[in-house]
Amino acid sequence: MRGDRVHAVPVSMEELLSAGLPRALDLGSAALDGPSVALDEVSLLAPLQPSTMRDFVAFEEHVEGVRRSVDGQVGVVDAWYEAPRFYFTNPYTVSGPGAVVAPPAACRALDFELEVAAIIGTSGRDVTMADAHRHVFGYTILNDWSARDIQRREMEVGLGPAKGKDFASTLGPWIVTADEFHSRRDTDGFLDLSCTVDVNDRRVGHDSLANMGWSFDALVAYASRDSWIHPGDVLGSGTVGNGGCLAELWGRRGEQTPPPLQAGDVVTMTVEGIGTLENTVGTSHAVPEVPPARVVDHRRIRDGRADVRSHPWKVVT
Repeated sequence: MRGDRVHAVPVSMEELLSAGLPRALDLGSAALDGPSVALDEVSLLAPLQPSTMRDFVAFEEHVEGVRRSVDGQVGVVDAWYEAPRFYFTNPYTVSGPGAVVAPPAACRALDFELEVAAIIGTSGRDVTMADAHRHVFGYTILNDWSARDIQRREMEVGLGPAKGKDFASTLGPWIVTADEFHSRRDTDGFLDLSCTVDVNDRRVGHDSLANMGWSFDALVAYASRDSWIHPGDVLGSGTVGNGGCLAELWGRRGEQTPPPLQAGDVVTMTVEGIGTLENTVGTSHAVPEVPPARVVDHRRIRDGRADVRSHPWKVVT
């Protein structure tokens, strides 16, 4: 894209990422000499279909705020400081700018999460900190939508998050190549980019990527430890602090204020140097029932005195 004109590159995004950043920049430069259309005549989709999505939790203020909201705890657990923790989320429910996001049917506490995502462009295993930046193709905005009530309940099991997260993520509005941010990297590799989020045109949160506990270089290195990263993988920064999600503010003020997102709410995220990602909250749809677990007397089974089929279903509320 140049100005408000969009130029077509004659390869798919998958091919562009696999070609590597230098080749992609060459293809982009060549495309500028070709035909173009006005940006306002184009409908933007998610800039890529991720191969995998790792979402980190790299902002200390966010961790502290959500811990206070969820269980009334103060501070951050020691384990957070040891390494950049992450979870895998669902690449199949990714949408882009302008998409209407439907929450799960059981959700009563829908939340957004303002993040920046690094897009991997070069494969690697056990990548060093010194080489990590060479594996990043570019950056985009990530909204890691969260059903807080579902998430809270399922994580009581000590596993997850799962259905509290995997129903939706949005990426966009486009991928800005890593070379565009060289001048914004400090000596430790952190990017000083302003991040804001508004709900219905009202400012809810603002922070800087410079407040990450780990740089994206560290996220790349850790993701590839004893494993692989490949072109098309997405590494989320985790939610920024200072109102990067509603749950952080709920803990700070004691009540769910601002309230959870409702159908029709418009969430607008802006990151300096990348652009603006805007989505609207939709309505839920009906889903099939799944029964709760049955209660089993394991001692009687081991003694050969009970048939598990005789036990009733346990009602879970």
